[in-house]
Amino acid sequence: MTVMAREVAGEGVGRVAAELPSRWSRTPLSRQVDLFKPLFERSGMCMASLDPELRVRDANADFFRQFGRRSATVHGRRFQDFLHPSVEGNLRRQLTRLVDGHRTSFGDRMVAMRPDGSVFAGELTGIAAHAPDGRVGAVVVVVKPETEAEQEARPVVDQTKVLTDLDARILEGVAAGVSAVEMASRLYLSRQGVEYHVSTMFRKLGVSNRPALVSKAYSLGILSVGCWPPRVLPEYVK
Repeated sequence: MTVMAREVAGEGVGRVAAELPSRWSRTPLSRQVDLFKPLFERSGMCMASLDPELRVRDANADFFRQFGRRSATVHGRRFQDFLHPSVEGNLRRQLTRLVDGHRTSFGDRMVAMRPDGSVFAGELTGIAAHAPDGRVGAVVVVVKPETEAEQEARPVVDQTKVLTDLDARILEGVAAGVSAVEMASRLYLSRQGVEYHVSTMFRKLGVSNRPALVSKAYSLGILSVGCWPPRVLPEYVK
């Protein structure tokens, strides 16, 4: 077992996930690959290595189990194909920025879809792995799925008192990528009025930005899965 693998066992998954970007940035690409293998098998985290085109090169058993997929259906596929449409665009842009060298790592909330249509939420860490010439040779993604305790700690949602009808229409627009200006025109509001309702939903669901709002709404079941354009389920509307 390598030093890093022992650290995973001794420090806990969460702490190692948080520190991976700084550790990786100090390690040559060839050594990164050597360190990556024991982490794949011993960390308990879902991990995958992506090529510069964001296709999956390798993944560990936890990745296959959590994502509900077999090796043959993962290798060579674009990582964004496994993400829910509500977060796919945002995470694809952030992963692309790693490949382009605009940043070395990022962390964000994600929602993934399994082949059976079920979803799960978690925290995704993306890390750029650099080759000796300075170019990005691979991107490492580490997914820490939400635990049962974290799910239980989420805000309790009273299905009869979550959103007003106007909130619901605006949330559907945010999930569909509609601009505030266009929503204002559709709903006969000012742009500031739209932003006010978005901010109100931030507070209700305990999030701080639009991608997190949409992810949280899907994870809580407020937005219907497998439906386009996005639709708020009627039981969540006052």
